[in-house]
Amino acid sequence: MNELNAEQVRQAIVEHTRRLAESAVAAGPGAALPTAPDWTVTQLVEHVGQTHHWVAEIIERRITDPGQLPSEMAVLPTDPREWKTWLAHSAQRFVSACSDDALDAPVFNAAADERSGTWFWMSSLLNEAVVHGFDAACALDRPADIDPAIDPAIAAALITNHFKMLTSPTWELRRPASAHAIRGTGQTLQWLASDSDSDSTGAWFIERRPDGATYQLGTRPADVTVTGSAGSLLLVLTRRLPLIGSAAAAGVKVEGDTGLAQHWLEHTAHVAG
Repeated sequence: MNELNAEQVRQAIVEHTRRLAESAVAAGPGAALPTAPDWTVTQLVEHVGQTHHWVAEIIERRITDPGQLPSEMAVLPTDPREWKTWLAHSAQRFVSACSDDALDAPVFNAAADERSGTWFWMSSLLNEAVVHGFDAACALDRPADIDPAIDPAIAAALITNHFKMLTSPTWELRRPASAHAIRGTGQTLQWLASDSDSDSTGAWFIERRPDGATYQLGTRPADVTVTGSAGSLLLVLTRRLPLIGSAAAAGVKVEGDTGLAQHWLEHTAHVAG
């Protein structure tokens, strides 16, 4: 997962889930989520914990057939005072399932890309913990506490995961409107992490082709270039912060066709909420 090893991913999932839980409990069960307006804090906590348990079962049972995916979901405690313990347990169950022995085991991969199923789910659930952690912090009106707390290497790995999802073999099946919208006739976008010292881990080049969008690591001349910290870019790409305007991510610069970048963002978010 970019430059992250399995233990780094496991530790990050546990840590960001802990932060999410603290923000959620402090905000309260009925608090609204400005960055996910259709959800409450209660729904966010339920989603994250249930996803941990659901995916853990997939890996524990080495499920490869999508027709055999778990049908039951974990039950959220009704008392918010139990949420921290519940989420800590769910995160720990998931990372325990993702042991070194499971990394290359046959497990269902919803993206059907080159990753093992376990690596796919580790990337996906780290993304959930980090981005939904930002959502929970926004419920407390303290999103500034989150962006600096996203390690640049973690943010960069999640940006790569984001582009892997959008260009995966199953994206058109899962999100046909998105897949159609990001086709093009050669339009190009460059995303640059200002806090990375390597084009192989902090630069992403997108080309919109008639048969679908593609991405590659590295820098090339593009129709639009968006530069900012990896954490800020991640929050922009997942539509948690706007690209432009008064609430835009701090320090993000856009050079070239801003409309092209805005169009991409309007059609590409894949995080729930």
